Amino acid sequence: MTTALADPTEFRILLEEELGLHVDADDLDRPLDDFPDWDSVLLLRLVTVVESLAGRRIPVADLLQARTFRQLYEAVAGR
Repeated sequence: MTTALADPTEFRILLEEELGLHVDADDLDRPLDDFPDWDSVLLLRLVTVVESLAGRRIPVADLLQARTFRQLYEAVAGR
């Protein structure tokens, strides 16, 4: 597993460095709708970055069901 997927803290760092999103630890369980900058383009960028880091395909259908950043993390980390 890559460092960026090792835990939610590293995932938050990935979101900031790769997507320009600042997500605090308290934000992980807030609905994605609370983040005006979050959209489908960022979701696709996230998939691309994670697939590159993990060296495997990420099931986009799982990500589309996610309602929080924690759920996104769990989907990309395979949890």
